[in-house]
Amino acid sequence: MAKLLVDGGRPLRGTVRISGRKNSAVAVMPAALLPQGTSRLENLPRITDVEVFLSILRQMGAEAAWREDGSIEVNAERLYRLPVSFELTRRLRASYYLLGALLARQGRAEVALPGGCDLGPRPIDQHLKGFRALGAEVSLQRGTVKVQARQLRGARIYFDVVSVGATINVLLAATAAEGTTVLENAAREPHVVDLANYLNACGAHIRGAGTDVIKVQGGHPLRAAAHAIIPDEIEAATFMTAAAAAGGDVTLENVIPTHLEPVSAKLKEAGALVLENGDSVRVISTERPLPLQLKTMPYPGFPTDAMPPMTALLSIASGTSLVSEGVWENRFAHVNELRKMGARIRVEGRTAVIEGVDALQAAPVEARDLRAAAALMVAGCIAEGQTEIFGVEHLDRGYEGTEEKLRALGVRVQRLREE
Repeated sequence: MAKLLVDGGRPLRGTVRISGRKNSAVAVMPAALLPQGTSRLENLPRITDVEVFLSILRQMGAEAAWREDGSIEVNAERLYRLPVSFELTRRLRASYYLLGALLARQGRAEVALPGGCDLGPRPIDQHLKGFRALGAEVSLQRGTVKVQARQLRGARIYFDVVSVGATINVLLAATAAEGTTVLENAAREPHVVDLANYLNACGAHIRGAGTDVIKVQGGHPLRAAAHAIIPDEIEAATFMTAAAAAGGDVTLENVIPTHLEPVSAKLKEAGALVLENGDSVRVISTERPLPLQLKTMPYPGFPTDAMPPMTALLSIASGTSLVSEGVWENRFAHVNELRKMGARIRVEGRTAVIEGVDALQAAPVEARDLRAAAALMVAGCIAEGQTEIFGVEHLDRGYEGTEEKLRALGVRVQRLREE
């Protein structure tokens, strides 16, 4: 167990380089099981989820290791046909991408239902619907999903709901399906595009990624390729929100500004100045934030993962804000902890009503999932005094070098290990 001690109440000033996108990394890593040869994956963040996936790949027989330049090389020419370890899959949600990857690679897969943050029910029915449409047999036994097919064949698949996970999983499987697969009502998130770009670099024929209709001409041989993971706009959004909340002048390097447009728009509405310059974004704030109304939506709407940090900002806004969650059922795990710091927030169903207070006060708080940890980190930067954030291992799942980046902005922060 570990905790962060954050001394807040000071404006943030400085420059931070944003790491590679977590959600891209955990989609591209299982995709690296498909091509022949050794793929080099660059700009991966050194976070817990990536390390867990590395362990899973090695356990399956793949060669996967960090290089001195910070990239990872993956060679999966020799794989075991074994069930994937439950002890590892329970630690991250994205382990279910192994279903699509192994179905394409070996014609069968056996993966325990995954873990990850508790955000309410997250069924995989759309994943399984897609596999069945491609010709796979699917069964669920004692918490383990089994899929197998002698031959995958292209199909037209309409997702009943927009699902990033289902889009990625079925896209992986479709690379091995004979003929053309059409995914309708597909997710448009940047990491879906990033995955498609990697697979196309390996020789796949994928068109339409980034739109709600993706076409895959499957059955083409894949050869390993080098690929750089895109920057993590949720990490960028977190630091942008911290800058707007605590005040100051912060520049974020290695970002794609178009991916940040929903967040930038809301921060501008809250009174911050957001300046884009190539692959960097600068946030300047000198006044108390203004209240907002926002609703999280699938991309290109306001991202659900950026909502908890924004809630921390709105807790000190000069008025009442309304935040509605349009993706997950249980996305307000951070609210009770913010209340300990003096925030006035009440949750009504999927909507949080936030009455801004003059200031937050430091208090011991506990993170219960990844983005809740990010919200408490932002709150710690705002609050007067020293905030103790327990459960910081959640933060490590998605944020690389948190303490170093906070220190670069002038925040006094310390990590302590506890038995």
